[in-house]
This record gives sequence, C-alpha cells and structure tokens, in this order.
Amino acid sequence: MPLPRPAPRKLNHNRIIDCRGYERDDGLWDIEGHLTDVKACTWYDRVGSADLPAGFPAHDMWIRLTIDLDMNVHDCVAVTDASPYRLCGDITPRFEKLKGLRIGRGWTKQLKDIIGNANGCTHQWELLGRLAAVAYQSTNIARQSTRKHVPGTPARTFNTCHMYTPDSDETLRRWPELYTGNKKRDALPKVS
Repeated sequence: MPLPRPAPRKLNHNRIIDCRGYERDDGLWDIEGHLTDVKACTWYDRVGSADLPAGFPAHDMWIRLTIDLDMNVHDCVAVTDASPYRLCGDITPRFEKLKGLRIGRGWTKQLKDIIGNANGCTHQWELLGRLAAVAYQSTNIARQSTRKHVPGTPARTFNTCHMYTPDSDETLRRWPELYTGNKKRDALPKVS
C-alpha cells in the first residue's frame, strides 16, 4: 500500500541508494553500493566550485566490499565520480583499510575508528551501513546451508524485530522451543 496522497509540493532533492550483492565464481561475494544526490534546481554559490545545474549529481559515489561467508572483508574499493568539492574523492583510498575487518557486532565502531568523521566521507559512511545489511541479505541462504541451527539456542535474528520476539507467531513457527506465548503451533494460520 503506498503512502497517503501528499499535500501539493515540488521535488527539491533526490537521493538514490542502490545496493546489490553478487556471488562470485571464486566463492567470494561482491557487495556494491551506489549513492547519488540530485538537486531539482540549480545549486548556486557553491564556495570554490562552479554552479551545479539542476539534474546533475551533487554526489555520485560507489563502494564495493568483497567478503566471504564469514563476513570477512577481503577488499574494499570506493570511488567518487561527483561531489560538491574537488577534493572529496581524495579520501577514497582510505577505504582499503577496511580489509581484514569482519561485518558483525562492532562493525560501526570499527568503521568510525578508521573512516569516521574527519577520516572519511559522511555519504560513503552512510552507504557502508547499507552495504552491511545487504551483505547479510545476499549471503543468507549460502550461510544457512553451511550452518545448522542447534535446537534450544537462539537464532541470530531472534529478538531483533517484532516478528522474532519470544511470544510472536513467527517464533512459534520457526523456533517453537523458544516460544513463550500462549498459542499452540497447530492454531497458527497456514503460511502460503
């Protein structure tokens, strides 16, 4: 269901973030993200830079993380094709320092120490957060096929959203041993 009809308005800014996960032939995974910001009007008075005509990207940035199924980063490449300032792209080689990190708990803290604040780019920082989620989504089936759930131990996704709380129908379906609600499994509606 779409959002309710908005009040009369005009577009001013459009940010598009496109993230994709690819399984490589060598067993690794490429997780790529692309961020663009486009103004609907000309951006005048950009200190030290030319005016940016409407429809041209103010930001056009890419990141590729190469990972394995254990979520270890084997490579990271960042590219800045368009930015408000000529020197914005000078920071992209720093992203190579993500090699050897592992996407998981503490990922954001590790990133902050290496490419956060003055050591990086806020737009590419935002993109890396999205890439971590896409890395999990892209590799999920492959990771599950190599790791079996041990009954009685919570799955990694348990209690991470309202669908996987101890008393939810989905917990009863997937992990009945962890369910704390009052329903019986045979009383659940069938999933189609």
